[in-house]
Amino acid sequence: MNVLLIGSGGREHALAWKLSQSPRLGVLYAAPGNPGIAAHAECVKLDPADHAAVIAFCREKDIGLVVVGPEAPLVDGLADALSEAGIKVFGPTKAAARLEGSKGFTKDLCARYDIPTGAYRRFADGEEAKAYVGEIGAPIVIKADGLAAGKGVTVARTSAEALAAIDDCFSGTFGAAGAEVVVEEFLVGEEASFFCLSDGKNALPLATAQDHKAVGDGDTGPNTGGMGAYSPAPVMDEAMIARTMKEIIEPTIRGMAEMGHPFKGVLYAGLMITEKGPELIEYNVRFGDPECQVLMMRLQSDLLDILEAAADGALDKASAAWSEDTALTVVMATKGYPGSYRKGSEISRLPEDGPDARTFHAGTAMRDGKLVASGGRVLNVTALGHNVTEAQTRAYALIEDIDWSDGFCRRDIGWRAVAREEG
Repeated sequence: MNVLLIGSGGREHALAWKLSQSPRLGVLYAAPGNPGIAAHAECVKLDPADHAAVIAFCREKDIGLVVVGPEAPLVDGLADALSEAGIKVFGPTKAAARLEGSKGFTKDLCARYDIPTGAYRRFADGEEAKAYVGEIGAPIVIKADGLAAGKGVTVARTSAEALAAIDDCFSGTFGAAGAEVVVEEFLVGEEASFFCLSDGKNALPLATAQDHKAVGDGDTGPNTGGMGAYSPAPVMDEAMIARTMKEIIEPTIRGMAEMGHPFKGVLYAGLMITEKGPELIEYNVRFGDPECQVLMMRLQSDLLDILEAAADGALDKASAAWSEDTALTVVMATKGYPGSYRKGSEISRLPEDGPDARTFHAGTAMRDGKLVASGGRVLNVTALGHNVTEAQTRAYALIEDIDWSDGFCRRDIGWRAVAREEG
């Protein structure tokens, strides 16, 4: 089967690496891909926003399955266009992708189907939102309703911080994403990520992970798209996974089907494990980045098989096997990220990939025969170990082999789990 993978980041490199291991794979194409993905796929220049061009390419190359990596093309309706053209696609429709594309939509779904989540209100007017903050006080969470590349959420420790975040949203900092704001309760607990596949009716649980959003050690500084992750998340034991499926995932899949928008694809539930149990912070409708990297390192099943089963409505016959090992990934970013940073600095040396360690390319390009940084988050240095401590040690040893003067990383990825192991 020929497969087209849409995307160019570290998530897509991990997916390309795993898809390339399938004995059923014919030719893997990636649009647009990156230098790391080019080791596993034929990279092609295609604009995912040009649906007609993507459809024409699929027909020309006899594509049996399109795997959409990032959220923006899904929210833009790429899966709808492909399905209408008779091309099989892994990823939700535009209507179903609102689970990520509109935080307010997801909160309303939770209210309607009694899914545990923080109390909230939606606002289209900045002054009304500020008045609500005045009533509730801080800490409180301010979210731009739409897609803001992981940067539209402010966990405000003070009312002043909350008011500034509301001003940011309504002043156009996040473009159209900030035209509406969700103000919600600050949940206390430990964050975790839970992934499952859905075919519209059935759900296949995948695995758990924990990511580090803040840019600085000790979870300090502004939020980013993610500075590292590890899998599995120790806080997500079997009982917590069972509760998450019953209380959050299954009602969501039922609810979306009842509303006429059955969800097909990967559901990524961002959770807070509170004293009451799992509560939903937000949904994403694609594999997390950098969580996908640690999931793919642990996945032992054929990725192509399970993605196709989700697209075909056949997940009740599918299963996924996982390594008992822990995977940990450290994001190397360009100095200045998540603020302004310069592009084009040379990456002179990368460590060798092995069975237990890999470097996924997240924001790289080739210029004049040299590998250069082309984004904020640039490399995902990923390792397996018998526990978090061992995986962490291996990942940071690999980073010492990287020659890139403009790069930086957090030095404490996995710190909570390491402290648990030491305790």
